[in-house]
Amino acid sequence: MEDYRRSLRVGAAAVCCALVFRAGSMGLPGKFFRWLTGPELAAFSIYTETSRDVRETPSREVFASFPPESSPPWVPAAPQPEPTLPSYSEEVAVLNSAGVEVDFAALLEKPLSWNLRDGEPAVLILHTHTTESYTRRDEPYEEVSAWRTLDEGYNMLSIGDAVASCLEEAGIRVVHDRTVHDYPSYNGSYDHARESLQALLEEYPTVRMVLDLHRDAAEAPSGGQYRTLASVEGEAAAQLMPVMGSGFAGFEENLSLALKLMAQLERQCPGITRPLVLRRASFNQDLCPGAVLIEVGAAGNSRAEALLAARQLANAILALAGGTEAAENGK
Repeated sequence: MEDYRRSLRVGAAAVCCALVFRAGSMGLPGKFFRWLTGPELAAFSIYTETSRDVRETPSREVFASFPPESSPPWVPAAPQPEPTLPSYSEEVAVLNSAGVEVDFAALLEKPLSWNLRDGEPAVLILHTHTTESYTRRDEPYEEVSAWRTLDEGYNMLSIGDAVASCLEEAGIRVVHDRTVHDYPSYNGSYDHARESLQALLEEYPTVRMVLDLHRDAAEAPSGGQYRTLASVEGEAAAQLMPVMGSGFAGFEENLSLALKLMAQLERQCPGITRPLVLRRASFNQDLCPGAVLIEVGAAGNSRAEALLAARQLANAILALAGGTEAAENGK
């Protein structure tokens, strides 16, 4: 009996060795390693951690490591991407990943003729990714997943409230859409937001500016969530990053406004902006002129840092509320 068991063990060992040799000759270990480190599993891991679907369209073979509206972490010490354009004695940086020819200088100098203080609803604030939140600093709220919450006091609605409050105190009427577009399903957020935006634009035809406020999400080079950083009167603040679409006719008008906002932000608080990202998409900006998507900080920021940046954004809008001539004269 012992000889029989020994024979079974020897036979099993031989079969295992043959299988290992066969797997090696077919390159299976390498294929398994590539699968472990490949974009498909990485995309799934990011989704389980942050609920952000970072997969690109099926027609593309490469999977992005950042959400479609985000850019890689911006390191201020690194050389700025071209083109870098002067305005208000400051600089505006643009990351053009859309592959379209744009005269950024001309758009920056194009006159802005509007008056946001005419007594009618002029600014519409909404949030395609409403439940996005920030790194908690002992705040007592419940997350539905990492860096996401339904608590209006801590998600993007709280950032929109801060901007709206500043504008309304200065005499600009604001419509703040409180619809949750990304829960329970993150996928389809832009479709849901589009329905809300279309209905609101029909209800409030006097709206001149649409702000879609998000927060970015990207892994820092050293690990963990990326934290943007600026200084506002000596206090740590998040940075602001406009994300603009170019996949529709007339995108230049929205881009012109975004460039002016960046220039004004840098004029009043140098370093508050990350490079404007121009992408080959629409982000629902095709529905109206004056539509801008702004990433207010990133998941690595605290809500307090994001609020400081949000108030700077409101101040920049106030500076442009009477048009560019008023802004140039410091009114």
